[in-house]
Amino acid sequence: MHVAYYRVSTAKQGNSGLGLEAQRKAVLDYVGEPIAHYMEVESGKRNNRPQLEAALSYAKLTGATLVVAKLDRLSRNAAFLNTLMDSGQPIAFADMPHADRLTIGLMAQLAQWEREAISKRTKEALGAAKARGRKLGGDRGNLASVSVLGRQRSIESRQGAVAARNELLMPHVEAARAAGHSTLQAIADYLNGLHIKTSRGNEWYPASVRRILG
Repeated sequence: MHVAYYRVSTAKQGNSGLGLEAQRKAVLDYVGEPIAHYMEVESGKRNNRPQLEAALSYAKLTGATLVVAKLDRLSRNAAFLNTLMDSGQPIAFADMPHADRLTIGLMAQLAQWEREAISKRTKEALGAAKARGRKLGGDRGNLASVSVLGRQRSIESRQGAVAARNELLMPHVEAARAAGHSTLQAIADYLNGLHIKTSRGNEWYPASVRRILG
């Protein structure tokens, strides 16, 4: 499955379709009909993109790949591109069907080098401190305490993941309500129609909708 994202730089281009139709055609020729389309009228220099955020949210919820016609339609900002590629969200480019992480990374070369340089300096500083005899880290306590702490962190991690997913889901729940789907069953049907699964990969039912609404 694919979620398409298109970007034009001006409202005039957006209204006239200049550039937009070419992007749609490129995507269609590359992956066929996406399950959803998102279009933004914004400069490639800006990173505040509500439609891109919505497209990424929908792609994560459905397990889809985000697809754009050209790399520069996603962004012209190297750091922003690098962050997206490091996020783990699958992204495909119609103009570079065989692009890999290295190819895209060349666009963010300078930013990546800077991060690696900072990481290297940090490791060197820690190594120097250790060589001077400085104790790194704190008292880990006995094995029982470590086990309890590990379980607690695991629970907190799962709870955090559920909360993060619910945050992604709520805009779609609100969209269902705005469209007149007021019952739990209607909202469940709406989410199923969008191919969004529950956190366990199941179809939506009234009870599962009730759980995310609290």
